[in-house]
Amino acid sequence: MSGLVLKLNPRERILVNGAVIENGDRRTRLSILTPNANILRLRDAIRPDEVNTPVRRVCYIAQLALSGDATPVDARRQLLLGIEQLSQALRDDDSRASLTAATVAVTENDFYRTLKSLRNLLPREARLLAAST
Repeated sequence: MSGLVLKLNPRERILVNGAVIENGDRRTRLSILTPNANILRLRDAIRPDEVNTPVRRVCYIAQLALSGDATPVDARRQLLLGIEQLSQALRDDDSRASLTAATVAVTENDFYRTLKSLRNLLPREARLLAAST
């Protein structure tokens, strides 16, 4: 048996295919057997008021696709445009690798993998923004 294994803390919330699920009072381990289920830990979610940088904006679009709040067609178009814009500014090898992985994931409608690849860019973006102020 393979699939995604989630280890949840007490009262931790996750979003599964658009439904918010809250864990009980004890740590729990869940095995997600359904392929292509859209799952997001809410502790990792970017809130609308936190969408204040270019990378966060693109991550948020992927998150909206995961939650079902954006159609795959609209999300794919916006994500590809956002990734293209990010590639103009983030030119180092590590960023390029993350952007390439995100692009491949978008073309496969794998928004979880897209978000995961884009989140790798958040620390780099934070360093660049801190250095410019």
